[in-house]
Amino acid sequence: MNVVGVIGGSGLYDMEGLTEVKSVKVETPFGDPSDEYVTGMLGDTKMVFLPRHGRGHRFTPSEVNYRANIFGMKKLGAEWIISVSAVGSMKENIAPGHIVIVDQFFDRTKDRPSSFFGNGIVGHVEFADPVCGRLSDVLYGAAKKAGATVHKGGTYICIEGPQFSTRAESNIYRSWGVDVIGMTNIPEAKLAREAEICYATVALSTDYDCWHTTEESVTVDMILETLRNNVTMAKEIIRNAAPIIPAKRECKCASAMKFATITDRKAIPAGAKEDLSLLLGKYL
Repeated sequence: MNVVGVIGGSGLYDMEGLTEVKSVKVETPFGDPSDEYVTGMLGDTKMVFLPRHGRGHRFTPSEVNYRANIFGMKKLGAEWIISVSAVGSMKENIAPGHIVIVDQFFDRTKDRPSSFFGNGIVGHVEFADPVCGRLSDVLYGAAKKAGATVHKGGTYICIEGPQFSTRAESNIYRSWGVDVIGMTNIPEAKLAREAEICYATVALSTDYDCWHTTEESVTVDMILETLRNNVTMAKEIIRNAAPIIPAKRECKCASAMKFATITDRKAIPAGAKEDLSLLLGKYL
């Protein structure tokens, strides 16, 4: 049975048509996830939903416990994660309301644990192509079927926040050629790769950031209004994608940790080995 995780905002965990719905509390070696997970069946697919910022939007992007969130998804058997994220557009042709299936990230975060490694165990995973190409293809097709205006590929620059960009920053980021800007998909994508979970993003454009001088500067009200309009579309994309996600994974994501660990096996502390047994047990 496919187990597909969805990380996003409020509204997604109550998707119409979900059956056998349960709330599940998960404990991890990295602390508490953002909230309880909501599991259910969408046809023959088991879905696992998690509100990234917690119900009621309680955690800033910097406060989200990304390690616990991804570890919890792994513990619940998720092999695929669909990240649904609000972003600002850095390109004229990506209008508010459009969707981007991003394929690259640029990390401008500062204060977030971005790896499961550490505490006596060192490793490095390949991250040249940070999203799962197969899952991205599925999401692009699902978005087209849903009638969305969708862009295939694009670079997501992830900033620390929680403040929005200055005009100077926004214009510099645009000069770097990025397509959208957000605050949450890093280190989420990095940790998903370390957990050997296929990860892809449905980026919902809500505004033109502040570089677009003929548009209003970005505000929370602006973002929420566009997001409310996009919730139905995001649900439809997930509904279309779930039944066509492959049952068998043949991508690099599924074995990303096989050759990642550098530390001598005899030198790995017992506690670190126990904490990471879910991720590395089959290799150690």
